[in-house]
Amino acid sequence: MSSQVRLRLLPSARCLFDEPVQVKVAGLRSRQVVAMRARSTDEKGVVFSSTATYRADGSGKIDLNRDPSLSGSYVGVEPMGLLWSMRADTLHKYFYKNDSLNPHVVKLSVHEEEGEGKMLAEATNERLLIGEGVSRLPVKEGNIRGVLFTPPGEGPFPAVLDLCTFMSEKRACLLANRGFVVLAVAVFTERPDNFKEIHLDHFEEAVDFLQQQPKVGSKGVGVISRSKGGDIALSLAAFVPGVEAVVWINGCSANVAFPLYYKNRQILSPLLFDSSKVIHTESGASIIKYGVHNPLAEENKGSLVPIEDAKGRFLFVASEDDLNWDSKGYMDEMVERLKRHGKDNFESVFYPRAGHLLEPPYGPYCPSALHGLIACPVLWGGEPGAHAAAEVHLWKKIQEFFRAQLSCDATETKAKL
Repeated sequence: MSSQVRLRLLPSARCLFDEPVQVKVAGLRSRQVVAMRARSTDEKGVVFSSTATYRADGSGKIDLNRDPSLSGSYVGVEPMGLLWSMRADTLHKYFYKNDSLNPHVVKLSVHEEEGEGKMLAEATNERLLIGEGVSRLPVKEGNIRGVLFTPPGEGPFPAVLDLCTFMSEKRACLLANRGFVVLAVAVFTERPDNFKEIHLDHFEEAVDFLQQQPKVGSKGVGVISRSKGGDIALSLAAFVPGVEAVVWINGCSANVAFPLYYKNRQILSPLLFDSSKVIHTESGASIIKYGVHNPLAEENKGSLVPIEDAKGRFLFVASEDDLNWDSKGYMDEMVERLKRHGKDNFESVFYPRAGHLLEPPYGPYCPSALHGLIACPVLWGGEPGAHAAAEVHLWKKIQEFFRAQLSCDATETKAKL
């Protein structure tokens, strides 16, 4: 490495997962062209990496907040491009970072463009999921199997149920850093092919559990969900008291795949899937968007969630390029239905060129991966840069929505490392 070249991460090389860093290089030759690289290994041992070419200014400096990438994993001015553009060497890999106790570690480096690409400088960005003072408590009570995250301080804090399709602690603990008491629970606690039906009572238990927490001050509970978790969240709002706010991200307006039971009776029939409408691509990943049956067809109306009965407020979020299913169409149908019933308890956000997997910002964009329900690789959709920008915007929007709807006497907790 060159002793003159310095790679700096500002304001600190250690930050929370959902915080940006400013990447700066100094000590290069005037107008020198270099390759900048990022590399990280996920919890399954899969290596993700990115590379981008930059030209230093006249004083030998590069600032990713100012300077464009000329080529590589992305082009243009993208301050966090090295992080969101990281891809696995093999196809159809999702970046697994679900364990909240261990940071997301990214190795950043600067290399000569010529020859072997000798390393000139390096730095490590340690991106924490759980902030200082946030408590993590595994919960195994009744039918609840989850993890509770509680912010530091006395509170009171607003309460949020994070409905993951499959268990992940990432989103829940990041929200706890921002001043929410969050319980993460999975829709599927075992393999989906072992499921015959879903019981809404199990998730009602989680809502009640949250409301009983000593630091919770909101009069009701918020629910955040994506994909299959979306229709469970809608059902909670429609059938269960105490659900005040629902964030529905790229979900369905109907109960998908499994009959839904509540208080020992079936309340919604399942919206089924036609595998003959799956489109197979040369990459080995399929487009499954067109396989879901139409929820508005007469024979499927028993699967539609009666959101018009909900007393809480909705934030509907849909991506234009969702290739999992027609989330924009489902959102439009729900908005029209609520208007038809004289309701205005909703707002909606639409992201052009974003894909299905909208997550907390600054993780690697995932174009395709194994689908947990149908056990084959699928395309998720989205243009990487637009998808990454949507994640940044949505993350702020989610927090604003929950704070507005779940108001309590808490002074806003500032996330600390």
